[in-house]
Amino acid sequence: MPLHPPRCFNTSNPQRLLLLIAGLLAWCCVVLGLWYTGRLFETTGFWWSGGFIALQLFAAAQLLLPVLLLQPVKRTRRFYLVWGILLALSIWLLSRLAPDPVWQPLLTVIQSSLLLGVATLVGATMGRYIRHLWEIVPVCLVMSLADLASWFGGPTAEFSRQIQNYYVAPEGPPPAIDMLLLKLSFPGPAGLTPVVGISDWIMAVFFAIVAHRYEINDNLLGPAGGILARQGRIGCYLPVSVAALFVAIMLAQTTGLFIPVLPLMALVVLLWYAVRCRLQQLS
Repeated sequence: MPLHPPRCFNTSNPQRLLLLIAGLLAWCCVVLGLWYTGRLFETTGFWWSGGFIALQLFAAAQLLLPVLLLQPVKRTRRFYLVWGILLALSIWLLSRLAPDPVWQPLLTVIQSSLLLGVATLVGATMGRYIRHLWEIVPVCLVMSLADLASWFGGPTAEFSRQIQNYYVAPEGPPPAIDMLLLKLSFPGPAGLTPVVGISDWIMAVFFAIVAHRYEINDNLLGPAGGILARQGRIGCYLPVSVAALFVAIMLAQTTGLFIPVLPLMALVVLLWYAVRCRLQQLS
């Protein structure tokens, strides 16, 4: 497998990468459309907020379809370093711009879409390194313990407090951690609010890639994602990892408490894999 220079992003997958970029642009339109619609709401409720979040996560899940069919290409560390620095600088610069308030929502959505695209590619790359299905068990254990430890004795609690204080009473530039959070549209005055961390979406994509590689149907709406991707069917894919992410967000919205996303996602995905594998053995 030949090595490719940093300037060559992925010559074997141009169409799928173009579909991913087109999907990101469509996702931007969905978020902006919901943001504009949400401004018409004077009061909001649980069901409206849940509907807005569900639509945006469902639209984001469709980005995984072309990614499932990406062919692995051997890369050097230089490739990842160059593109990682460029993308990180782009996200940082977008987070530090202060345009006219009229254009701020558009800028925020563009930044979130770029972050979403980066997280999608990172999660897809990580999924390629799982050589045996059982390896996701230690991965789930480590990521769950790390997430819980970060909340109880690490930086997550402090970051959460900073974000909450800033969005309740904005003053000065946003906290640095804000540029690693996906903003979603909410009905009412809340507008665009940080909801999903980049690590949460990376792991949601990671689990979808692993399910596809080991032929486990993780789609809650019908055929496996790989089948839908080959047939070009968009709007029919809801991986169980994204559904678990939605449940964690809604639990947090309902209780007003921080709900660690990664442990819940890991538990749901492991149970789903176990059930699907058992059904495959029995069939």
